[in-house]
Amino acid sequence: MKIMKRILIITFCVSIALMAYSLFNYAKADVATTPAVGQEAPVKAPSTGLGYMAAAMATGLSTIGAGIAVAYVGAAAVGAIAEKPEITGRALIYVGLAEGIAIYGLIISIMILGKL
Repeated sequence: MKIMKRILIITFCVSIALMAYSLFNYAKADVATTPAVGQEAPVKAPSTGLGYMAAAMATGLSTIGAGIAVAYVGAAAVGAIAEKPEITGRALIYVGLAEGIAIYGLIISIMILGKL
């Protein structure tokens, strides 16, 4: 469990650093495109860096959550199947429901990327 906490903390810190980097790059782009006196302001392109970060975090965090859920549900399902083999179908359904969390995150990230 200590390793999992460390991995989650490292993932969180890296994602915060990447978001800060994309924000600072977006701010630099605004300063660099400031028009001179008498010129029109250029059309400002939307920042897609944060959109990509949001899509990556939606997929990444949902798969981490699904992995944790499958670990607990899978262990319990194997123990239950060892005692009563006739509940194999129900146990597999529960493991599949836990895996659905990753699919929901993937759908959300596809929706985010569709908006960029």
